Amino acid sequence: MVSAGDFKNGLTLEINGRVMQIIEFQHVKPGKGAAFVRTKLKDVINGGVVETTFRPTEKFPTARIDRKEMTYLYNDGDLYYFMDPESFEQVAIGKDVVADSMKFVKENENVKLVSYNGNVFTVEPPLFVELEISETEPGFAGNTAQGACKPATVETGAEISVPLFVNIGDKVKIDTRTGEYLSRV
Repeated sequence: MVSAGDFKNGLTLEINGRVMQIIEFQHVKPGKGAAFVRTKLKDVINGGVVETTFRPTEKFPTARIDRKEMTYLYNDGDLYYFMDPESFEQVAIGKDVVADSMKFVKENENVKLVSYNGNVFTVEPPLFVELEISETEPGFAGNTAQGACKPATVETGAEISVPLFVNIGDKVKIDTRTGEYLSRV
């Protein structure tokens, strides 16, 4: 049990039957009245963010979130298949759970399945991936204004924005959290 007076950023708790992660918190001691803790909480299952306050003496149980390293195998429309690299056990996860997190992940790459009480609620891709550009327009001479970008499609089918000097066949490094081009490889 964690009291509201001991909150830390990133802590995951069970509050009113929901699994919430603390994004921000602030201890407030007004000149008149009792102290309280103002928080911004994110529901880890559905992603909603709420702001609420607690008395510093309120206690909540910590939520046990498990992260398991798995290898992405393939998808067949609505299901994505993952394999445990130690036991070789395969797990199928629905498209609704995976959402956009797999758009930069190639087959046979490692990801983390994040679960609560054995139920997978999201997939965490690697922070950075290296992918090949499969489709883009050529950069033209004279189109060299500082920071000029063009759209490109990577081998997984995701669209990103790249500098004009990047061509088809180039390998690029991408930040999977933002979908941002980082560098050529």
